Amino acid sequence: MSRVRRPWLLPVSLAIALLLGLLPLPQVLQPFRPYWLALVWAYWLLEDHERVGLGVAFALGLIADIVFGSLLGEQALRLCVMTFILQRFRPQLRFFPLPQQSLAIGGLLLNDLIIAAGMHALLGEPVRSWLWWWTPLIGAVLWPPLFVALDTLRLGRRG
Repeated sequence: MSRVRRPWLLPVSLAIALLLGLLPLPQVLQPFRPYWLALVWAYWLLEDHERVGLGVAFALGLIADIVFGSLLGEQALRLCVMTFILQRFRPQLRFFPLPQQSLAIGGLLLNDLIIAAGMHALLGEPVRSWLWWWTPLIGAVLWPPLFVALDTLRLGRRG
């Protein structure tokens, strides 16, 4: 089995995650939109931590703030907190079985949602519907297929 190096995969996958975050959805499905950027970012933090870190997370968060039109620094803070936690527990998370890893990612996404809700509350924005709290569960369900797809692309498996 030979491995093919694909340095373009990291920026392309993050760009696709940003585009998926912008994808128009019907109003009824908006609360169920997964945080694609965090899912893809978590994959790269776990599998290729030499290329990503807090500085890149902050820059990516600022880009996401501009792209999504959110408060400047909101996504940056959320991604930096996620990066810190994932870097701290990376050795353990890498060797979890995929279902257990999925639960851990769901917990991280729940933490992210709590941070976002706290920021919005501090700014005096209206409270979002309780349906938004389904997002971490949806992210946890999407983690295994996303992980396998990105891993297959990254490793470039050939017969």
